[in-house]
Amino acid sequence: MNVVPSPAATRLRAAAIALTAALIALVVLWQLSAHVSIGRLSLALLLTLPLWAPLRGLICHERRTYAWATLCVIPYFILGVTEAIANPATRAWSATCLALALLLFVGLIGYLRATRER
Repeated sequence: MNVVPSPAATRLRAAAIALTAALIALVVLWQLSAHVSIGRLSLALLLTLPLWAPLRGLICHERRTYAWATLCVIPYFILGVTEAIANPATRAWSATCLALALLLFVGLIGYLRATRER
């Protein structure tokens, strides 16, 4: 039985995928902003690993992936809060990371609510 998703669910799905990509890009750019090296690039890829894990499931409309992907957002929320408090020089980066993480979390939860069976 194929169920056509509502327009709200379609928009929330697109937003979740875009926000995931934006958060990956932000973390990579943040890590490479000081200087570019193999070590920094490796660290950036390691830091984004929790976001790469659910990306395929998000793109393929796997509802369960949206549920467990909410857990993958927590480290970026913590990173944003910690860096905003501890490192005043990176407050713009950390505030952006925090905003994207919160928006992604809301988008994932919104998609789950829009697609739940009643």
